[in-house]
Amino acid sequence: MKYELQSGVALLALLAALSSSAASAQTLTGRDTVAGDLNEDLMEAIEDVAERDLDRFGNEGRPQGFSGSVALRSIAESGNNESLNVGIGSDINYVWGPNGIELQLNYAYSDDDTSEAEESLYYGLEYTRDFAPTLFGFAKVQGSVDSATDAQYETDTFASFGLGYRVFNDKDVQWSVQAGPGYRFAELSDIGSADISEGAFGIGSDYAHKLTNTLFLTNDTDIIWSESDTALINDLALNVAMTETLALRTSLLTEYHSEPGAAKHTDNTFGVSLVYSFN
Repeated sequence: MKYELQSGVALLALLAALSSSAASAQTLTGRDTVAGDLNEDLMEAIEDVAERDLDRFGNEGRPQGFSGSVALRSIAESGNNESLNVGIGSDINYVWGPNGIELQLNYAYSDDDTSEAEESLYYGLEYTRDFAPTLFGFAKVQGSVDSATDAQYETDTFASFGLGYRVFNDKDVQWSVQAGPGYRFAELSDIGSADISEGAFGIGSDYAHKLTNTLFLTNDTDIIWSESDTALINDLALNVAMTETLALRTSLLTEYHSEPGAAKHTDNTFGVSLVYSFN
C-alpha cells in the first residue's frame, strides 16, 4: 500500500490560492495584509463549497462556463532519510447549454534514497449531453500511466460511449450511473507478454452524500471488462469544507486487476489534500 500523508501542504496550498485571489493584487507592505486576508477567508460562510461540489453529474445543475478545482499535496524529508512525494489533482469543467466537457488529472511523484523515482498519472476526458433531467449521453477517454517497477501496466487506456442515468439528484444525495461499449489498449510492463488491444465494456458510478453543511462523502467507481482483464478503480473520499473555496480532502484510491500477472491484484493509495475550487 502506498501512503501519501501530506498534511504539511496546507501552507503551500493556501499561498497558491491567495495568488489567484484579490489578495495577490495587494501590496505586501506589512504582516497584517496577508494575515488579515487569511483570517477573513477562514471566517466566511462555507456551505457553498459542499453545494457546488455536489453539482457534478452530467450537466444538470452545473454552472455555465468554466468551473473546477485543484488539489495539492506534498511531503519532503532530509537528513537520515531523503524522500520527496508530490501529488497534484485537477477537475476542470466547461458547460454550454446542455453540453459539457470535463477533464480530470491526478499525478503523483515519489522518490527516496532506497529506490528509483516513480511517477503515475490517471486521466479522464469526457463529453456529456443532457437529453432530459435524468438522462444523458457521454463519450469518454480514460486511462493511466505508471512507471512503478511493480506495476503490471505501463499504460492503460479505455475509450467508450454510452448513456447515463441520474438515480438521485437532490440537494443532499446525488447518484448517477453510466455504461457503454468501448475499446481498450494497454502496454504491459512485462516485455514477455503481449500488449492488450481489444473490445471492452465499461460501467461507472458517481455517488455524493452531503452529511452536514461542511462535510460530504463521495465515491466514484469505474469497472472495465475485457477478455484479458477486468479492472476496477474506486475513489472514496471524505471532504471537509473550510471556506467558500478551500476544502480538506481525505481519500482512498483503489485499483484492482483480475489478471495482474506478476504484480499484486490490488494497489491502494491514501492521500490527504487541500482542494481549491474556482468558478
